[in-house]
Amino acid sequence: MNILERFAVTDQVAVVTGAGRGIGAATAIAFAQAGADVLISARTSSQLETVADQIRATGRRVLVVPANLSDLDAVAGLAQAAYDEFGRLDTVVNNVGGTIPNAFLDTDPAYLEEAFHFNVTTAHALSLAAVPLMLRPTGEGQGEGQKSIVNISSMMGRSSGRGFLAYGTAKAALAHWARLAAADLAPRIRVNGIFVGSVMTSALEFVAGVPEMMEQMKTKTPLGRVGEAEDIAAAALYLSSKAGQYVTGKMLEVDGGIQEPNLDLNLPDVTA
Repeated sequence: MNILERFAVTDQVAVVTGAGRGIGAATAIAFAQAGADVLISARTSSQLETVADQIRATGRRVLVVPANLSDLDAVAGLAQAAYDEFGRLDTVVNNVGGTIPNAFLDTDPAYLEEAFHFNVTTAHALSLAAVPLMLRPTGEGQGEGQKSIVNISSMMGRSSGRGFLAYGTAKAALAHWARLAAADLAPRIRVNGIFVGSVMTSALEFVAGVPEMMEQMKTKTPLGRVGEAEDIAAAALYLSSKAGQYVTGKMLEVDGGIQEPNLDLNLPDVTA
């Protein structure tokens, strides 16, 4: 097999959450460009349709499912919807998530639980619904380990930084969920994740408008730039394709070489 063919996911089916923009949109388009049909879901229909047009332009099929992905029934239902539409399910990319940075004293238990729910419980609900469908035979004699779950985590799940207690705790849990699920689902389904660094998505729009903060972010990143959504999409494709068929229970650090947070949010010092 030509090495480039290992990165193809021809005629496979992927579900990508949070796919209306940013990393989710880039990932859905990347999978289509590599040969997959894709179910995309997010809250905003207009954003999803824009992404769907780009998927259709590749010649692949797309199913658009607008949904509130904090609703566990809605997010779990994506797996069956993909299977019903395309007749198989090969990959789940748990991309939906996010939590606004918050000072420690403003992070009450409900805020922490909400962060965990949106970043971890939703991923579990979708994966739990997807696994039985992924294990159904496709009639192609696929080898073990060709089904894949990819969790989009964050560098804040492996490092510390003021203001990220809820977000970082949830993303750390999502990463460890991947490690534990990989052990449960091997060898039939591989489970991995990505520790995402500073990527210019809507989450960083507030930074883009402040030149000094953007410069701070770039200079503290060893590669000297903010990441692009396609950087993460390429990693997700690798983990889901035959190129990554010997990888499971791992977290790729796609972060430009960052070791610690590269943004000072100027939050209050509660011990002062």
